[in-house]
Amino acid sequence: MIKPRKMKFYGLKDIDDIPQLKLLTDEERFSIKVVSNVLPFRVNNYVVEDLIDWNNIPDDPIYQLTFMQKEMLTDAQFNKMADVLKKSDASPEEVKQTAEQIRLELNPHPAGQRLYNVPKIDDEPVPGVQHKYRETVLVFPSSGQTCHAYCTFCFRWAQFVGMTDLKFATDESKRFQEYLQNQTDVTDVLFTGGDPMIMSAKNLAVYIEPLLEPEFDHIQNIRIGTKSVAYWPYKFVTDRDSDDTLRLFEKIVKSGKHLAIMGHYNHWIELSTDIAQEAISKIRDTGAQIRTQSPLIKHVNNDPAIWARMWKDQLSLGLIPYYFFVERNTGAEDYFSIPLYRAYEIYREAIRGLSGLCRTVRGPSMSALPGKVAVEGIAEIKGEKVFVLTMLQGRNPDWVKRPFFAKYDENAKWLNDLKPAFGEEKFFYKDELDMIIKAKHGQMFFDVLSEENFITEASEDWDG
Repeated sequence: MIKPRKMKFYGLKDIDDIPQLKLLTDEERFSIKVVSNVLPFRVNNYVVEDLIDWNNIPDDPIYQLTFMQKEMLTDAQFNKMADVLKKSDASPEEVKQTAEQIRLELNPHPAGQRLYNVPKIDDEPVPGVQHKYRETVLVFPSSGQTCHAYCTFCFRWAQFVGMTDLKFATDESKRFQEYLQNQTDVTDVLFTGGDPMIMSAKNLAVYIEPLLEPEFDHIQNIRIGTKSVAYWPYKFVTDRDSDDTLRLFEKIVKSGKHLAIMGHYNHWIELSTDIAQEAISKIRDTGAQIRTQSPLIKHVNNDPAIWARMWKDQLSLGLIPYYFFVERNTGAEDYFSIPLYRAYEIYREAIRGLSGLCRTVRGPSMSALPGKVAVEGIAEIKGEKVFVLTMLQGRNPDWVKRPFFAKYDENAKWLNDLKPAFGEEKFFYKDELDMIIKAKHGQMFFDVLSEENFITEASEDWDG
């Protein structure tokens, strides 16, 4: 019998009060504080008490996933913040200004996050909505712009540290519904954040239930991107509104729409507890499917054996492995990222020994400006070693699954590190992509973008 549990959040101000952290030295706890003044830190009692092995610190993967490490900043950045925190007369404003200066060095605005993909009605932006691919629209509920715990690698980290120019949310108004009603090519709506499942069932229903009406019959699939099944599974089992949440899921399914819970799982440990497995069972009993996804993260899951076990465990629990992502180039990128060639090797080594039912997972995938670009392989063609690439999604649907080639580069970690192979000057989509950006934003906007920023993007979630 699983007993109800009261959630307790721990943030920056609680670091000295977390009992398990008393195992660390004062210097180690201070290091956590230094980095947590720059990058967002939040964890809950379930993660601390049930998922982390405190006899394996600092190497435990869930500890690395949720607790800040000194190396997540450069030495210069760390010392700059540490020096301020050590000052007896440092004001909160000085601490804040120092943090902001360091954050701007961590690429918080990859490729104009709020400028691409934002649709308009009567030349006015639709707040909290992104529409990058023809069939899929992302909706960011204003009440869902936080999480049960913050992942240290999160590519939306700037949204959680008060950098308001990166906040992206829609309110409970009908503005996004008005947009969707007129977009009959759209079949999928993805609710994302933050984490929409941080909301109460009542608030979540405000966003979803209108889409079950006849005027939205073209919407066939409702997706919810969430880490809650890993970080707070009680949401679906014993929380006060868990039954209401499950009834909402049932209502969506009974309306004839497909409900997909896009579960963010970074390690098999997150699937191992009784409460996690009970939450999965209850969600699946509503008729919803759970599809799983994660980036490849150094210090957390950069081992093919971890991925093989995770996908195998997911399959046994009725989950569908979906995406294997490449870590985004923002935040503590240098600490977490892995070269593309190694990402491909880990993916291949992990999947080749598994059942074909696990091979639904796609990757390694980069959510870049032209689309979701996958590394399909490494080959030698006409004496040249190359990456074989395709798009799993594209701004132009005609780009999807069209092979193209990049020069092999062991240092490349992202699409903008790659150069076309075979003496080509540009990738096949480049001219049309230029035209799309110019048409949407104008020549002046296009001209101020550097080539590096132009190719890179972090404006969509992991499940478009």
